Amino acid sequence: MTRQSLHIPIAFSAALVALGAGMCAAQSAEDLRLTVGKSVVIDYPSDVRQISTSNPEILDASPVTTREILLHGKGLGAATMVVWNKTGQRTFYNVTVELNIDPLRRILHETFPNDDIQPRSSRDSISLNGRVSNKEVADRAVLLAAAFSKTVVNNLQVAGTPMEKQILLRVKFAELDRQAAQQYGVNLFSTGAGNTPARITTGQFSAPSISQVNSAIGAPTKGFASSFSVGDALNLFAFRPDLNLGAFIKALQSKDVLQILAEPNLVATNGQEAYFLVGGEFPVPVLQGGANSGAVTVQFREFGIRLIFTPQVTENKTIKMHLRQEVSTLDLANGVQLNGFTIPALSTRRAETNVELGEGQSFIVAGLVDNRETDQFSKIPVLGSLPIFGSLFKTKDERKTSTELVVMVTPEVTTPLGPNDPKPSVYFPNDFLVRLQPKDVQNNAAKDMKSGTKAGKKKN
Repeated sequence: MTRQSLHIPIAFSAALVALGAGMCAAQSAEDLRLTVGKSVVIDYPSDVRQISTSNPEILDASPVTTREILLHGKGLGAATMVVWNKTGQRTFYNVTVELNIDPLRRILHETFPNDDIQPRSSRDSISLNGRVSNKEVADRAVLLAAAFSKTVVNNLQVAGTPMEKQILLRVKFAELDRQAAQQYGVNLFSTGAGNTPARITTGQFSAPSISQVNSAIGAPTKGFASSFSVGDALNLFAFRPDLNLGAFIKALQSKDVLQILAEPNLVATNGQEAYFLVGGEFPVPVLQGGANSGAVTVQFREFGIRLIFTPQVTENKTIKMHLRQEVSTLDLANGVQLNGFTIPALSTRRAETNVELGEGQSFIVAGLVDNRETDQFSKIPVLGSLPIFGSLFKTKDERKTSTELVVMVTPEVTTPLGPNDPKPSVYFPNDFLVRLQPKDVQNNAAKDMKSGTKAGKKKN
């Protein structure tokens, strides 16, 4: 009994020792990382007797010498490797086979040398870590990483600035009378003045010639010669910053060739959308529950001049914009009669474009032509209604109109004033506006007015 009772504790102690050794071996597992398609050699502290891997499709392990093991990553994933020495001691290795991101790391460093971008791989995914100068760099880095893996985690931090840049967009919506322009031999699109660094031509129309544009504005126009060619072969083009576009527009307005529809100034934060609409809404009845239900609700549709733009300042200090513009008017001639009510149609001219240009440069989106034909009848009362001879006392006036929508855009980069930035001097045209301002502004304006009065007296 004693031996048996002693034997049980001894056997139990041996089991505990074996279990403890197994737990220590499991807890002492080493972590290794490999990349797909690459091999590494690890050193083992004693002579290797046997090697086993949990997934041969992910990891291939073989002894090179008695104390060196060659590991080769065959596929993405994780595997466990167990190594036995000649005394039977086991060593566990947790091996993770990941993507090879060395080419990506090199490309990111060459493309963005001034940004700190650290790619990391986790099996079949790539994470981007670090700090970049702007959002465009982060977006481009994600696109580059997407070429190496379908799963890209963007952990990049965009460096913030005290005051984020804003883009001011000076816009002119104009309607060009094409018939009047042909009488003067002018259209807005320059093809021979040397002031169009970027253009898209259609070749649909020829480029007529115009002379003595300077005489229309009373002074030489900077950027124009005394005689140059202009034509309507362009749909999109950009001007040099030194081109006096406003003077040329004034010349066209003085001849009733160009009519300015709207001149909005829009400001948008970098990368955010800005929206402009001037017009109105008209009611549209909508049947509810089918044609036999008789229930009618009214919905309102917008019409007028609409502009939506999304600006982005690039790292090259240029401005990239996505621009959508639309001009819609009510068309009663093509309206629909419903239960005695006339629902007008919409005559719409719409364009959408992407453009990149420098600050202060102007570009024009054109080519939205509206051709209309109208018939106007007039007759002498009573006589014009006679069955046979009435046509002798009637007149018919056929009119054809052709107008073209022109959108002129000039972007500028602005930075809002910080709390510690010096404020600009403010001048007001009358005392009423001065009284509406804070006291410090009123005092400054009063001092400026007094100094101007004293200076005027001294001159006299």
